[in-house]
Amino acid sequence: MIDELRKTPVFQHLSGCVLTPEGWVHGGLDFRDRITSIGGVRVETPRGGDDIVLPGFIDLHVHGGAGADVMDAAGAVDTVARLHAMHGTTALLATTVTASKEVTRRAMEDVGRAMARRPKGCARVLGVHLEGPYINGDKLGAQPDFARPADLEEVRSLHALAPIRVLTLATELPGHIEFVRQLKAMGIVAQCGHTSGSYEDGVAALMAGAKGFTHLFNAMSPLHHRKPGMVGAAIAHAEYSEIIPDLRHVHPGAIRAAMRAIPHLYCVTDSTAAAGMPDGEYSLGTHTVTKCMGGVRLADGTLAGSSLTMDQALRNLVDIGLELGDAARRLSTFPADYIGAQDRGRLERGAYADIAVFTTGLRLKAVYVEGEKIELAHA
Repeated sequence: MIDELRKTPVFQHLSGCVLTPEGWVHGGLDFRDRITSIGGVRVETPRGGDDIVLPGFIDLHVHGGAGADVMDAAGAVDTVARLHAMHGTTALLATTVTASKEVTRRAMEDVGRAMARRPKGCARVLGVHLEGPYINGDKLGAQPDFARPADLEEVRSLHALAPIRVLTLATELPGHIEFVRQLKAMGIVAQCGHTSGSYEDGVAALMAGAKGFTHLFNAMSPLHHRKPGMVGAAIAHAEYSEIIPDLRHVHPGAIRAAMRAIPHLYCVTDSTAAAGMPDGEYSLGTHTVTKCMGGVRLADGTLAGSSLTMDQALRNLVDIGLELGDAARRLSTFPADYIGAQDRGRLERGAYADIAVFTTGLRLKAVYVEGEKIELAHA
Protein backbone atom coordinates (compact mmCIF):
# COMPACT_ATOMS: atom_id res chain seq x y z
CA MET A 1 0.00 0.00 0.00
CA ILE A 2 2.84 2.43 0.84
CA ASP A 3 4.49 1.74 -2.54
CA GLU A 4 1.19 2.43 -4.31
CA LEU A 5 0.75 5.72 -2.49
CA ARG A 6 4.24 6.77 -3.52
CA LYS A 7 3.29 6.19 -7.16
CA THR A 8 0.15 8.34 -6.91
CA PRO A 9 0.81 11.76 -8.54
CA VAL A 10 0.81 14.63 -6.08
CA PHE A 11 -2.11 17.07 -6.22
CA GLN A 12 -0.86 20.48 -7.43
CA HIS A 13 -2.25 23.94 -8.15
CA LEU A 14 -1.11 26.79 -10.39
CA SER A 15 -2.56 30.29 -10.60
CA GLY A 16 -2.23 33.05 -13.17
CA CYS A 17 -3.62 33.68 -16.65
CA VAL A 18 -4.39 30.29 -18.15
CA LEU A 19 -4.74 29.71 -21.91
CA THR A 20 -7.72 27.38 -22.34
CA PRO A 21 -9.27 26.19 -25.63
CA GLU A 22 -11.95 28.88 -25.12
CA GLY A 23 -9.46 31.68 -24.41
CA TRP A 24 -7.73 33.26 -21.43
CA VAL A 25 -8.90 32.65 -17.86
CA HIS A 26 -7.60 34.64 -14.91
CA GLY A 27 -7.62 32.04 -12.16
CA GLY A 28 -5.90 28.68 -11.90
CA LEU A 29 -5.86 24.97 -12.50
CA ASP A 30 -5.54 21.85 -10.38
CA PHE A 31 -3.81 18.71 -11.56
CA ARG A 32 -2.13 15.45 -10.80
CA ASP A 33 -0.85 13.67 -13.91
CA ARG A 34 -3.94 15.06 -15.65
CA ILE A 35 -5.80 18.32 -15.19
CA THR A 36 -8.66 17.95 -12.73
CA SER A 37 -10.17 21.44 -12.86
CA ILE A 38 -9.73 24.96 -14.25
CA GLY A 39 -11.51 27.98 -12.79
CA GLY A 40 -11.49 31.74 -12.95
CA VAL A 41 -12.73 34.78 -14.82
CA ARG A 42 -12.56 35.13 -18.59
CA VAL A 43 -10.22 37.90 -19.74
CA GLU A 44 -9.23 39.15 -23.20
CA THR A 45 -5.48 39.14 -22.59
CA PRO A 46 -3.11 38.17 -19.76
CA ARG A 47 -2.89 40.67 -16.95
CA GLY A 48 0.42 42.30 -16.14
CA GLY A 49 2.32 40.67 -13.31
CA ASP A 50 0.53 37.35 -13.47
CA ASP A 51 2.17 34.11 -14.46
CA ILE A 52 1.19 32.98 -17.96
CA VAL A 53 0.13 29.34 -17.98
CA LEU A 54 0.31 27.70 -21.41
CA PRO A 55 -0.10 24.19 -22.78
CA GLY A 56 3.24 22.40 -22.93
CA PHE A 57 4.83 22.48 -26.37
CA ILE A 58 4.76 19.54 -28.78
CA ASP A 59 7.69 19.33 -31.21
CA LEU A 60 7.02 17.02 -34.15
CA HIS A 61 10.45 17.50 -35.73
CA VAL A 62 13.43 17.26 -33.39
CA HIS A 63 16.71 15.54 -34.29
CA GLY A 64 18.79 16.28 -31.25
CA GLY A 65 19.91 18.40 -28.36
CA ALA A 66 22.48 18.63 -25.55
CA GLY A 67 25.12 17.16 -27.87
CA ALA A 68 23.07 14.04 -28.69
CA ASP A 69 21.60 13.03 -32.07
CA VAL A 70 18.63 10.65 -32.35
CA MET A 71 20.69 8.62 -34.83
CA ASP A 72 23.34 7.98 -32.16
CA ALA A 73 21.02 5.44 -30.45
CA ALA A 74 22.50 4.12 -27.16
CA GLY A 75 20.21 6.27 -25.02
CA ALA A 76 20.51 9.45 -27.09
CA VAL A 77 16.74 9.93 -27.20
CA ASP A 78 16.59 10.37 -23.42
CA THR A 79 19.27 13.08 -23.58
CA VAL A 80 17.35 14.88 -26.33
CA ALA A 81 14.03 14.62 -24.48
CA ARG A 82 15.58 15.93 -21.26
CA LEU A 83 17.12 19.00 -22.92
CA HIS A 84 13.93 20.00 -24.69
CA ALA A 85 11.78 19.49 -21.58
CA MET A 86 13.88 22.19 -19.91
CA HIS A 87 12.70 24.56 -22.67
CA GLY A 88 8.98 23.90 -22.45
CA THR A 89 8.61 20.88 -24.76
CA THR A 90 6.48 18.32 -22.98
CA ALA A 91 6.09 15.83 -25.85
CA LEU A 92 7.99 15.22 -29.07
CA LEU A 93 8.58 12.98 -32.05
CA ALA A 94 12.16 11.71 -32.23
CA THR A 95 13.16 12.52 -35.80
CA THR A 96 15.54 10.51 -37.93
CA VAL A 97 17.68 11.58 -40.87
CA THR A 98 18.20 9.63 -44.05
CA ALA A 99 20.59 6.79 -43.26
CA SER A 100 21.43 3.19 -44.02
CA LYS A 101 18.92 0.52 -43.06
CA GLU A 102 21.13 -0.74 -40.23
CA VAL A 103 21.66 2.69 -38.67
CA THR A 104 17.98 3.58 -39.00
CA ARG A 105 16.99 0.33 -37.33
CA ARG A 106 19.30 0.97 -34.37
CA ALA A 107 17.84 4.45 -33.93
CA MET A 108 14.29 3.09 -34.04
CA GLU A 109 15.14 0.48 -31.41
CA ASP A 110 16.42 3.26 -29.15
CA VAL A 111 13.20 5.24 -29.62
CA GLY A 112 11.14 2.15 -28.81
CA ARG A 113 13.13 1.67 -25.60
CA ALA A 114 12.68 5.36 -24.68
CA MET A 115 8.93 5.10 -25.21
CA ALA A 116 8.60 2.11 -22.90
CA ARG A 117 9.18 4.43 -19.96
CA ARG A 118 9.65 8.15 -19.44
CA PRO A 119 12.76 8.84 -17.38
CA LYS A 120 12.50 11.58 -14.77
CA GLY A 121 12.98 15.04 -16.24
CA CYS A 122 12.24 14.05 -19.84
CA ALA A 123 9.59 15.07 -22.34
CA ARG A 124 7.24 12.28 -23.40
CA VAL A 125 8.37 10.63 -26.65
CA LEU A 126 5.21 10.01 -28.67
CA GLY A 127 6.87 8.13 -31.52
CA VAL A 128 8.98 8.78 -34.59
CA HIS A 129 9.07 11.27 -37.41
CA LEU A 130 10.83 9.33 -40.17
CA GLU A 131 12.34 12.11 -42.27
CA GLY A 132 13.26 10.07 -45.31
CA PRO A 133 14.88 7.97 -46.61
CA TYR A 134 12.22 8.13 -49.35
CA ILE A 135 13.15 11.63 -50.48
CA ASN A 136 14.43 13.22 -53.67
CA GLY A 137 18.21 13.06 -53.96
CA ASP A 138 18.12 16.45 -55.70
CA LYS A 139 16.62 18.07 -52.58
CA LEU A 140 18.67 16.58 -49.78
CA GLY A 141 19.22 19.90 -48.02
CA ALA A 142 21.33 18.79 -45.03
CA GLN A 143 20.21 15.16 -45.27
CA PRO A 144 22.96 12.55 -45.77
CA ASP A 145 22.85 10.93 -49.21
CA PHE A 146 21.02 7.69 -48.44
CA ALA A 147 17.86 8.51 -50.39
CA ARG A 148 16.10 5.48 -51.86
CA PRO A 149 12.67 4.47 -53.25
CA ALA A 150 9.77 3.77 -50.92
CA ASP A 151 9.81 0.34 -49.29
CA LEU A 152 6.60 -0.68 -47.53
CA GLU A 153 8.16 -3.75 -45.93
CA GLU A 154 10.94 -1.64 -44.46
CA VAL A 155 8.36 0.75 -43.01
CA ARG A 156 6.41 -2.14 -41.49
CA SER A 157 9.59 -3.52 -39.93
CA LEU A 158 10.58 -0.14 -38.47
CA HIS A 159 7.02 0.61 -37.33
CA ALA A 160 7.14 -2.59 -35.25
CA LEU A 161 10.17 -1.25 -33.37
CA ALA A 162 8.67 2.18 -32.58
CA PRO A 163 5.47 3.76 -33.89
CA ILE A 164 6.04 5.99 -36.90
CA ARG A 165 3.63 8.89 -36.43
CA VAL A 166 4.86 11.07 -39.33
CA LEU A 167 6.83 10.18 -42.48
CA THR A 168 8.40 12.71 -44.84
CA LEU A 169 8.70 11.69 -48.49
CA ALA A 170 9.03 13.11 -52.00
CA THR A 171 5.68 12.24 -53.54
CA GLU A 172 6.75 12.94 -57.13
CA LEU A 173 8.93 9.82 -57.27
CA PRO A 174 7.58 6.69 -59.03
CA GLY A 175 5.14 4.73 -56.89
CA HIS A 176 5.11 7.26 -54.05
CA ILE A 177 1.50 8.40 -54.49
CA GLU A 178 0.35 4.83 -53.94
CA PHE A 179 2.77 4.67 -51.02
CA VAL A 180 0.95 7.64 -49.45
CA ARG A 181 -2.29 5.67 -49.60
CA GLN A 182 -0.61 2.69 -47.95
CA LEU A 183 0.79 4.87 -45.18
CA LYS A 184 -2.63 6.35 -44.50
CA ALA A 185 -4.07 2.84 -44.21
CA MET A 186 -1.40 2.10 -41.58
CA GLY A 187 -2.30 5.22 -39.58
CA ILE A 188 0.96 6.99 -40.48
CA VAL A 189 0.76 10.68 -41.41
CA ALA A 190 2.50 11.28 -44.75
CA GLN A 191 3.88 14.71 -45.50
CA CYS A 192 5.67 16.17 -48.52
CA GLY A 193 9.27 17.22 -48.04
CA HIS A 194 12.74 17.20 -49.55
CA THR A 195 10.95 17.33 -52.85
CA SER A 196 11.34 18.76 -56.34
CA GLY A 197 7.69 18.03 -57.02
CA SER A 198 5.42 20.35 -58.94
CA TYR A 199 2.25 22.04 -57.75
CA GLU A 200 0.33 19.22 -59.41
CA ASP A 201 2.42 16.63 -57.56
CA GLY A 202 1.60 18.31 -54.26
CA VAL A 203 -2.12 18.42 -55.00
CA ALA A 204 -2.07 14.75 -56.05
CA ALA A 205 -0.34 13.85 -52.76
CA LEU A 206 -2.97 15.67 -50.71
CA MET A 207 -5.76 13.95 -52.64
CA ALA A 208 -4.10 10.58 -51.96
CA GLY A 209 -4.05 11.24 -48.22
CA ALA A 210 -0.90 13.24 -47.45
CA LYS A 211 -1.67 15.67 -44.63
CA GLY A 212 1.11 18.23 -44.46
CA PHE A 213 4.47 19.59 -45.59
CA THR A 214 7.90 19.34 -44.00
CA HIS A 215 9.63 22.61 -42.98
CA LEU A 216 7.60 24.69 -45.43
CA PHE A 217 9.70 26.63 -47.99
CA ASN A 218 12.87 24.69 -47.17
CA ALA A 219 14.12 21.82 -49.40
CA MET A 220 11.13 21.99 -51.74
CA SER A 221 10.25 23.53 -55.11
CA PRO A 222 9.47 27.22 -54.54
CA LEU A 223 6.47 29.36 -55.38
CA HIS A 224 6.53 31.23 -58.70
CA HIS A 225 3.44 32.86 -60.15
CA ARG A 226 3.62 30.73 -63.32
CA LYS A 227 5.14 27.67 -61.68
CA PRO A 228 3.72 27.46 -58.15
CA GLY A 229 5.68 24.39 -57.08
CA MET A 230 5.25 22.42 -53.87
CA VAL A 231 5.10 25.63 -51.83
CA GLY A 232 2.17 26.75 -53.99
CA ALA A 233 0.34 23.45 -53.39
CA ALA A 234 0.75 23.92 -49.65
CA ILE A 235 -0.40 27.53 -49.62
CA ALA A 236 -3.35 26.86 -51.90
CA HIS A 237 -4.64 23.62 -50.38
CA ALA A 238 -3.09 22.54 -47.09
CA GLU A 239 -4.83 22.59 -43.72
CA TYR A 240 -1.56 21.78 -41.92
CA SER A 241 2.14 22.34 -42.46
CA GLU A 242 5.17 22.63 -40.24
CA ILE A 243 7.50 25.62 -40.39
CA ILE A 244 10.75 26.51 -38.57
CA PRO A 245 10.44 29.88 -36.79
CA ASP A 246 14.10 30.42 -35.97
CA LEU A 247 13.99 33.48 -38.29
CA ARG A 248 16.86 32.02 -40.31
CA HIS A 249 15.14 29.29 -42.29
CA VAL A 250 12.19 31.51 -43.24
CA HIS A 251 11.80 35.29 -43.36
CA PRO A 252 9.21 36.67 -40.90
CA GLY A 253 7.17 38.00 -43.81
CA ALA A 254 6.99 34.55 -45.38
CA ILE A 255 5.99 33.04 -42.02
CA ARG A 256 3.14 35.51 -41.69
CA ALA A 257 2.04 34.94 -45.30
CA ALA A 258 1.94 31.19 -44.73
CA MET A 259 -0.08 31.65 -41.55
CA ARG A 260 -2.73 33.59 -43.45
CA ALA A 261 -2.96 30.82 -46.07
CA ILE A 262 -2.64 27.61 -44.03
CA PRO A 263 -5.20 27.49 -41.20
CA HIS A 264 -3.24 25.20 -38.88
CA LEU A 265 0.35 26.07 -39.67
CA TYR A 266 2.34 24.76 -36.71
CA CYS A 267 5.92 25.24 -35.61
CA VAL A 268 8.82 22.83 -35.14
CA THR A 269 12.42 23.33 -34.10
CA ASP A 270 14.16 20.91 -36.50
CA SER A 271 16.79 21.09 -33.77
CA THR A 272 20.06 19.20 -33.92
CA ALA A 273 22.57 18.04 -31.32
CA ALA A 274 23.73 21.67 -31.21
CA ALA A 275 20.59 22.79 -29.33
CA GLY A 276 21.49 23.87 -25.83
CA MET A 277 25.20 23.71 -26.61
CA PRO A 278 27.97 26.26 -27.25
CA ASP A 279 29.33 27.02 -30.70
CA GLY A 280 31.27 24.13 -32.20
CA GLU A 281 30.99 20.98 -34.29
CA TYR A 282 28.22 18.41 -33.83
CA SER A 283 26.76 15.38 -35.62
CA LEU A 284 23.67 15.20 -37.81
CA GLY A 285 23.55 11.60 -38.93
CA THR A 286 26.77 11.04 -40.87
CA HIS A 287 27.30 14.78 -41.37
CA THR A 288 29.38 17.10 -39.21
CA VAL A 289 27.61 20.42 -38.69
CA THR A 290 28.85 23.63 -37.15
CA LYS A 291 26.96 25.87 -34.75
CA CYS A 292 28.02 29.49 -35.01
CA MET A 293 26.17 32.72 -34.14
CA GLY A 294 22.95 30.83 -33.47
CA GLY A 295 22.82 28.98 -36.80
CA VAL A 296 23.76 25.40 -37.68
CA ARG A 297 25.32 24.74 -41.08
CA LEU A 298 27.21 22.27 -43.24
CA ALA A 299 30.72 23.18 -44.37
CA ASP A 300 29.31 24.66 -47.61
CA GLY A 301 27.03 27.00 -45.67
CA THR A 302 23.79 25.02 -46.12
CA LEU A 303 21.46 25.36 -43.16
CA ALA A 304 21.49 22.02 -41.33
CA GLY A 305 18.60 21.99 -38.91
CA SER A 306 18.77 24.46 -36.06
CA SER A 307 19.63 25.03 -32.43
CA LEU A 308 16.14 26.37 -31.75
CA THR A 309 14.14 25.47 -28.65
CA MET A 310 10.38 25.91 -28.33
CA ASP A 311 10.51 28.63 -25.67
CA GLN A 312 12.58 30.74 -28.05
CA ALA A 313 10.19 29.85 -30.88
CA LEU A 314 7.37 31.34 -28.79
CA ARG A 315 9.30 34.55 -28.25
CA ASN A 316 10.17 34.75 -31.94
CA LEU A 317 6.53 34.42 -33.00
CA VAL A 318 5.47 37.14 -30.57
CA ASP A 319 8.34 39.35 -31.75
CA ILE A 320 7.11 39.16 -35.37
CA GLY A 321 3.63 40.24 -34.32
CA LEU A 322 1.57 37.19 -33.36
CA GLU A 323 -0.81 37.40 -30.43
CA LEU A 324 0.51 35.27 -27.57
CA GLY A 325 -2.40 32.80 -27.53
CA ASP A 326 -2.14 32.26 -31.29
CA ALA A 327 1.61 31.72 -31.04
CA ALA A 328 1.21 29.23 -28.19
CA ARG A 329 -1.41 27.15 -30.03
CA ARG A 330 0.92 26.82 -33.02
CA LEU A 331 3.45 25.20 -30.68
CA SER A 332 1.02 22.96 -28.82
CA THR A 333 -2.61 22.50 -29.90
CA PHE A 334 -2.09 22.43 -33.67
CA PRO A 335 0.72 19.82 -33.62
CA ALA A 336 -1.27 17.73 -31.13
CA ASP A 337 -4.29 17.79 -33.41
CA TYR A 338 -2.14 16.96 -36.42
CA ILE A 339 -1.15 13.58 -34.97
CA GLY A 340 -4.45 12.97 -33.20
CA ALA A 341 -3.17 13.50 -29.65
CA GLN A 342 -6.42 14.91 -28.29
CA ASP A 343 -5.37 14.67 -24.63
CA ARG A 344 -2.27 16.85 -25.11
CA GLY A 345 -1.55 20.36 -26.34
CA ARG A 346 -4.45 21.98 -24.48
CA LEU A 347 -5.31 22.96 -20.93
CA GLU A 348 -8.69 21.45 -20.14
CA ARG A 349 -10.10 18.98 -17.68
CA GLY A 350 -8.93 15.43 -18.43
CA ALA A 351 -5.95 16.43 -20.58
CA TYR A 352 -2.44 15.51 -19.49
CA ALA A 353 -0.91 18.06 -17.14
CA ASP A 354 1.65 19.15 -19.73
CA ILE A 355 2.19 22.78 -18.79
CA ALA A 356 4.64 25.62 -19.49
CA VAL A 357 4.60 28.63 -17.15
CA PHE A 358 6.06 31.94 -18.30
CA THR A 359 6.55 35.35 -16.78
CA THR A 360 4.92 38.33 -18.50
CA GLY A 361 8.31 38.94 -20.09
CA LEU A 362 8.11 35.42 -21.62
CA ARG A 363 10.87 33.95 -19.53
CA LEU A 364 10.19 30.27 -18.91
CA LYS A 365 9.49 29.82 -15.21
CA ALA A 366 8.27 26.24 -14.82
CA VAL A 367 7.49 23.12 -16.87
CA TYR A 368 5.35 20.12 -15.94
CA VAL A 369 5.30 16.88 -17.92
CA GLU A 370 2.31 14.73 -17.00
CA GLY A 371 2.31 16.50 -13.64
CA GLU A 372 6.04 16.12 -12.94
CA LYS A 373 7.84 19.41 -12.39
CA ILE A 374 10.96 19.62 -14.55
CA GLU A 375 14.16 21.08 -13.16
CA LEU A 376 15.11 23.96 -15.44
CA ALA A 377 18.70 24.69 -16.37
CA HIS A 378 18.43 28.37 -15.35
CA ALA A 379 16.45 27.74 -12.14
